[in-house]
Amino acid sequence: MICSDAASGYPAVNTPSSEPPPVADQTRWFAEEVQPHEATVRGYLRKHFPTIDEDDVVQESYFKLLKAKASGKIASTKGYLFAVVRNTALTLGRRKQIYSNTPLNELPGLRVLHEGPDAAESANAFLRMELMRQAIKQLPPRCRSVLMLAVLRGQSNAEIAMELGLAEQTVRVHLSLGMQKCADYLRGLGERE
Repeated sequence: MICSDAASGYPAVNTPSSEPPPVADQTRWFAEEVQPHEATVRGYLRKHFPTIDEDDVVQESYFKLLKAKASGKIASTKGYLFAVVRNTALTLGRRKQIYSNTPLNELPGLRVLHEGPDAAESANAFLRMELMRQAIKQLPPRCRSVLMLAVLRGQSNAEIAMELGLAEQTVRVHLSLGMQKCADYLRGLGERE
């Protein structure tokens, strides 16, 4: 936009601001962080929701994702995208069943529910593991080593004893002491065992 600068007589030119416009930033984010996952999303939909129109799910999911991004609710784009896609597919699947002329008891078995943990269960498990790691960091060095091998690597008492050059009884004592101290630490944070 050009307007006249009365003091100098020369036209004044508006310079662009240092911040990119929100639409450009959102377009860049969408192109870099969302679109690369589209093929995987479509494959997931074909495998787990074969009776639902994948284009409808993708379009609805992108709309929800853009709204969430604008409100600042997204911590992990990929995780949020797949959660939105799954929930949208489930919702559309339910609508399809409700509005279909076919009686519900005559519909072919739809595999719309995933057998594994949902996003909330996964996030809870991750959070609990992080709290456990923090608790283990508070332990004395030898006790910490024993617990890390037992809890984080899943090694047996015999394997831990061999790796650390300890007697199995010593490993059991360190495990018992370490678990008690970790439980006390977690209780101090307000966590239930």
